[in-house]
Amino acid sequence: MLRDIVLVQKRELEQRLSERYVQRDVAIPEPLGDMILVVLGPRRAGKSFFAMQHVRSLGGFGYVNFDDERLAGLDDADALLAAVDSVYDSPRHLLLDEIQNLPQWELVVNRMQRQGYRLTLTGSNAHLLSAELATHLTGRHIPVVLFPFSFPEYLAVRERELTQAEKAEAFRSFLEEGGYPEPLIKGLSRREYLSTLVRSTLYKDVVVRRRIRSPQGLDDLSAYLMANVGQRHSLTALASLLGGRSVHTVRQYLGHLEEAFLFHSLRRFSFKVREQVRTPQKTYCIDNGLVTASAFRFSAGLGSLMENAVATTLRRQELQGHHRVFYWQGAAQEEVDFVIQRGRKVTALIQVCADLSSPRVRSRETRALVKAGAALECKNLLLLNDTEDSRVDVSWYGSTGHIRILPVWKWMCQGGSMTD
Repeated sequence: MLRDIVLVQKRELEQRLSERYVQRDVAIPEPLGDMILVVLGPRRAGKSFFAMQHVRSLGGFGYVNFDDERLAGLDDADALLAAVDSVYDSPRHLLLDEIQNLPQWELVVNRMQRQGYRLTLTGSNAHLLSAELATHLTGRHIPVVLFPFSFPEYLAVRERELTQAEKAEAFRSFLEEGGYPEPLIKGLSRREYLSTLVRSTLYKDVVVRRRIRSPQGLDDLSAYLMANVGQRHSLTALASLLGGRSVHTVRQYLGHLEEAFLFHSLRRFSFKVREQVRTPQKTYCIDNGLVTASAFRFSAGLGSLMENAVATTLRRQELQGHHRVFYWQGAAQEEVDFVIQRGRKVTALIQVCADLSSPRVRSRETRALVKAGAALECKNLLLLNDTEDSRVDVSWYGSTGHIRILPVWKWMCQGGSMTD
């Protein structure tokens, strides 16, 4: 029985390896030696395909996909390993896909490593990123996080060099379509595909795994956050919106949604951790396509889609260990969208505003940057927008700041760099 399952999965693997692959902008640390490579990220972001390409470059390998109902409740890992050895001729490298679905996966993985196997794992649950990996693999692993396509990867799907004007136009499409690979490469119905993906993620990665007895509140919270990306919210306000559910329950739901890589949250910046925890958070979706495919009408428009795309780029960098990300709010309610912190130092402030043509809006956005720059002792001020590419000096109540104004698409093509 197990050998038959492995054989079927091998045929599926061979079919996948014959499909077109867009090179991902993700570096795998070398040399890995006997370290376990763990590829993490949301469902359908391309983790398996990326991992397949990696292990294929190493030579022969064996493959097991645990996102398969026929392997649910597997209690004989030795028998499965024997089936893999038989089908793949005793491979040295193993790719174990969606490993979080294997009961007591950490025990099996640790034993395989001790037996000399070189392991690559994929998983959709963000909790594997920290607590579970650190506890169960005790430092013998290297995590790599894979998100849906970034804008440069989105451009690579087109397989030709684009002009500057074409890139700017493509960025508008990217803001609406998002970066999930399959709809882009295979021409699938995007809205239907992504709506189904959200439902599947909520059910498989949250409701089933966390044993949520009444999932309607979770559905409602997800829909609300999709329709209000980048908005500040308190746990108390969310609890009220969800029909009086407790703050504790809402906090748990938010954690589950972030574990499933559907959303990520920003705390308000403060050098005091206690103040960070007590103030309202801002929540963003992992991909714009999920937002625009939501059944709820998304009414915030271009500016919020831009801000969400920037937030996702910064989150990707944060998970790679480059920095920490917050938002800033002043005493007079001025706000800067993103505070970039490395160690104890604030190294960049980023504001996102689609349209700077209105003098009032332009003044509001630039003055907030200057005030935050003075308060946080940061001179690296960046204002991302739709079209303008310039540099300006702005003074406000004795504070002066030099602001780099840059189209969002250019910033993304530069890899989301914090310096010019």
